[in-house]
Amino acid sequence: MPEQRTTVAVIGGGWAGLAAAVELTAAGIDTTLFEAGRVLGGRARTVSIDGRKLDNGQHILLGAYRETLALMRRLGADPERLFERRSLQVIEPDGFHLALPRWPAPLNVAWGLLTTKGVGLREKLATAWWMEGIKAKKFQLDNDTTVAAWLDAAGQTGRLRRHLWEPLCLAALNTPAEQASAQLFANVLRDSLGSARRADTDLLLPRVDFGQLLAEPARDWLLAHGAEIRTGTRIEELAAGEHGVDIDGCRFDGTIIATAAQHATKLWPALTARYDYEPIATVYLQFGAKTGLPFPLINLARKHGQWVVDRGNGLLACVLSGHGAWESLDDRALAEALERELGLGEKASWQKVIREKRATLSARPGLLRPGCSTAHSRVFLAGDYTWADYPATLEGAVRSGLRAARRIIDRELAPAW
Repeated sequence: MPEQRTTVAVIGGGWAGLAAAVELTAAGIDTTLFEAGRVLGGRARTVSIDGRKLDNGQHILLGAYRETLALMRRLGADPERLFERRSLQVIEPDGFHLALPRWPAPLNVAWGLLTTKGVGLREKLATAWWMEGIKAKKFQLDNDTTVAAWLDAAGQTGRLRRHLWEPLCLAALNTPAEQASAQLFANVLRDSLGSARRADTDLLLPRVDFGQLLAEPARDWLLAHGAEIRTGTRIEELAAGEHGVDIDGCRFDGTIIATAAQHATKLWPALTARYDYEPIATVYLQFGAKTGLPFPLINLARKHGQWVVDRGNGLLACVLSGHGAWESLDDRALAEALERELGLGEKASWQKVIREKRATLSARPGLLRPGCSTAHSRVFLAGDYTWADYPATLEGAVRSGLRAARRIIDRELAPAW
């Protein structure tokens, strides 16, 4: 009689759930992936609008996303082919320009700071000294506080604060510096500008839509390796007992809940933490095919727009992070406001606004994160909200999925499972 294989249900087909499902399947576990939507990828999925394939939101990846890049390679999705790798630059229309050379770390960051345009030498040296100080402390703060208070205490009050630290904080944490956790921001700096690997600071700009980066390769890999995928299936009931987990009438040996936090609490009420959330909007504007930006990513630094990504052929994606005045505008008014802020001298021939009201957790000081374990030995959690070392990022989502899967794999090897 053949040995019975362990069965695990992964609930949620975003990047956390996909990472978990791949890891489980590779370990020989009989895996079923449930996704409420028709398309895999979660908040980083591809959608079809007006005959165009667009990303549900414009995400920016860094070379520091090691687990994400390793997972892509494992699935046969070559990052060197799918991304355009660029050295980090922060460019603003008012003349501020920081550009890191392709030199070994930490020389690349030091030279980039010292040659930043639009900033005085005294401020550059003070910032370099501050960076060395937080490196010496291994990016660990004595007490968490807001990014604004942290910068105040360090004397970071000049143009580098306004044009580098505050925009990077908003982009990485999706929370303004006045409210964002300084420790989480320090963790982001540790693994990017503070990394010993030069490549970690690189910008990875997709050459394809997000579906081709992970969701579609993961789907194909999972199906080829015997996993089951059920899209369009919303799980309504989960009951965990001594001998298994019943999910909408089906019995599994274990489960990973890899949904967004607000959905996870419905399936697992013991997850009592309640969070504040921050929105994100992506505004697509189609201009003439020859219209473009001087660099694929610029910091707009205007009332509404923050970052603008050049998607090629005249398509620009404007990203608006965190709560702000933009939320009070309807889609048409918001798109027109961004047209004016871009100042390209032409009107967009097509526009589309995609809003996520609960895009990420509000990454504030003292934010409690649940981790991957629950009080029940057969139920685990995954999702960017569970990865306490990072704000809500794609890398955090992937790492959380791998971690939850490995907990199950390790437990399967033990007789107690």
